[in-house]
Amino acid sequence: MKLVCKKSDLITGINIVMKAVSSKTTMSILECILIDATEGVIKFTANDMELGIETKVEGEIIEAGSIAIDAKIFSEIVRKLPDNDVVIEVNDETKANITCENSKFNILVKSADDFSYLPEIEKKDKITLSQFALKELIRQTIFTVNDADKNKILTGELFEVMGNRLKVVALDKFRIAIRNMELKEDYGNFKVLVPGKSLNEISKILNGGVDDEVNIYFTSNHILFEFDETKVVSRLIECSNYFDTDKMISNDYKTKITINKKEMANCIDRATLLIKEGDKKPVFLTIKDTEMELSINTFIGSMDESIPIVREGSDMMISFNPKFLIDILRVLDSEEVNIYFTNPKAPCFIRDDENSYIYVVLPVVQ
Repeated sequence: MKLVCKKSDLITGINIVMKAVSSKTTMSILECILIDATEGVIKFTANDMELGIETKVEGEIIEAGSIAIDAKIFSEIVRKLPDNDVVIEVNDETKANITCENSKFNILVKSADDFSYLPEIEKKDKITLSQFALKELIRQTIFTVNDADKNKILTGELFEVMGNRLKVVALDKFRIAIRNMELKEDYGNFKVLVPGKSLNEISKILNGGVDDEVNIYFTSNHILFEFDETKVVSRLIECSNYFDTDKMISNDYKTKITINKKEMANCIDRATLLIKEGDKKPVFLTIKDTEMELSINTFIGSMDESIPIVREGSDMMISFNPKFLIDILRVLDSEEVNIYFTNPKAPCFIRDDENSYIYVVLPVVQ
C-alpha cells in the first residue's frame, strides 16, 4: 500500500474516527485505526465494538492496500509533521513508513484482517434531519444522561418516531428532558434507545449546517448516521421497559411564571458562588406578585436577589438543586421561559407553548 495525503486531510480524518477508538481495552486491535485503500477511496475506520466510525479521506492511492495502525501513535506523528504532503507506505504488512519532507517514521502495524469492520446495516427504517437540527436535539437533552448509572436505560436517549413527529427523551432520577420536532414526511412508527456516549461523540463531528442533511437508519440492534463523507454506527440499548414519560407530564398547575431566561440563569450562577464543591445546597424560589426572589444560605454566606416576572396563579415557595435549573436555562434559545408549578413537593415544568421542549425538574423537599 502506498498513499499520498495532505497533512490537513489526514488530521481531519483522524479527528473524526478517534472518537471511536477504545481507550480501555485488552484487545490492542481496538486501539487501532483501519486505513483501507482497496476500493478506490481512502477510508479511515475505528470501532470500539459499541461505537464505530468510518470516514473518507482525500488523497492519492499509488498502491492499493489496507492496514491497522495504532491510533494514538499515528495521530501524534501526523500532528507533528511539517505542513506538507505525507506519504504512507507499507511493503511487508508489519511496518509502515510515514514520510513528510525530511521526516521519516517506521512503525509497526497490524493486519487489516484482524480489524472488526462496521456491521452491515439494513437501510429500511430511516429519517432525515438537518445537521443543525440533530446537533440541537442532542445539545438540549444530553446533559440529563448519566453515563455511569447502573440502570442502562438512564445512560441513553430515546428516539421515537411517530409518523411525521420525532420525540427525543433523556432522563435521570431527578429530571426529564424532552424535545419534539416535526419531520418533513411520514416515516412510520419505531423507537430506539441510543447510548448518550455515542450521541455526544456524533455531536462533536457534525458541522451543524442547516442545509446539510443526516440520514439516520434504525434497526433492532444498531443505529446508523450518515452525513458528509462519514458513517457512524452505534449499538442500541434495550428499550422495551422504557418509562412512559407522557404519564409523568401534567398540564395542571397552580402557579405559572414567565421570566427572562438570561436574568434567571445569571442570578442562579451568582448564587452558586456560595456553594463549595461537593455541597448540595438548594436555591429557594419565592414567587409573589410581580417578582421572584431567589435566595441561598450556605456555610460561606447568604444571598438573595429579586427578578421581575409575569405571574399567573398563587404565591409559591419551592427549592431546587441550582445545577438542574441552570443546565436547562443554558440550552434554551428563547429570551423568556415559562415555568409551571403545582406545589412545593411536586416537579416543576419548563416548556414552550408548542411543547417543542419540555423539561421536568424535581424539587428539593425540605
